[in-house]
Amino acid sequence: MNLNRSAYEIVQDMIDRREELGVEVYEAGNATVVDCGAKAPGSFAAGVRFAEACMGGLGSVALRMHDYGFGMLPVVVVEVRKPALACLGSQKAGWKLSEGDFFSLGSGPARILAKKPASTYQKLGYSEKSDVAVIALEASAPPPESLAESIARECGVEAENLYILLAATASIAGSLQVSARVVETALYRAMHLGMDVNAVRSALGRAPVAPVVGNDSTMMGVTNDMIIYGGEVYLVADGLDASKLVSSSSSAYGKPFAEVFREAGYDFYRIDPAIFAPARVTVNEPGSGSMSTAGKLNVEVLMRSAGMLK
Repeated sequence: MNLNRSAYEIVQDMIDRREELGVEVYEAGNATVVDCGAKAPGSFAAGVRFAEACMGGLGSVALRMHDYGFGMLPVVVVEVRKPALACLGSQKAGWKLSEGDFFSLGSGPARILAKKPASTYQKLGYSEKSDVAVIALEASAPPPESLAESIARECGVEAENLYILLAATASIAGSLQVSARVVETALYRAMHLGMDVNAVRSALGRAPVAPVVGNDSTMMGVTNDMIIYGGEVYLVADGLDASKLVSSSSSAYGKPFAEVFREAGYDFYRIDPAIFAPARVTVNEPGSGSMSTAGKLNVEVLMRSAGMLK
């Protein structure tokens, strides 16, 4: 098993199908950029492959439609194998990247090679070596050439073997890949609370995909709301408390995330971290033969967030 190699195969498929997927391929330094929604128009299909590459090939993403009462929205359905490794070891945006005016959080299996952050891989007990690296960036422009070269060095690969998936938040693919993080948010919350994420055997999740209703700044709030108020996760694990893994356990619950962020003075560190969680979680405990569910969907806030209810 090698997550970077698996993600590379997905990226190669995207490059081969670039016209069909609406992606563009160009270079940042010697690294290859697969633009799924910055300069390129992208597509739902590009977003699906983006999300699957983010999980190092350990997750499968499908699209459905659902009527939430105020209109139809696309819904991502995510099935995850080796959930802790796929979501926390690969998909999580755990690598801070900045240079000049450029800033983004890096996702994808390249994090494993660079050990970003090292504490995560100590908890997961996982490492790998690879001659290729795949990183995913939620940004409206590719990183500067010097930063791309720095990423490659930290991953221990040649710059020409670094592949950068790119999508702006205010794009179809960018919005979809955020919703596909619904399982990740539940597992990150569990790890933050000291629960044993390695005990999660299997995971399923679904969440609505935000319509593109504004710029990147606006969409940051709307995409978060799709998970906070519309995300649902099913975990097969012993020893996890579903009631602590849902967004309604947060003191910030009940308002669109844009309002929560504004009231916190646009400082993420002043926001109750419990809000970064799915709306509803079910935990099946095979050891005890029990199942528990906590939380609920909040369609009213979804409507307000998407601009359907003022």
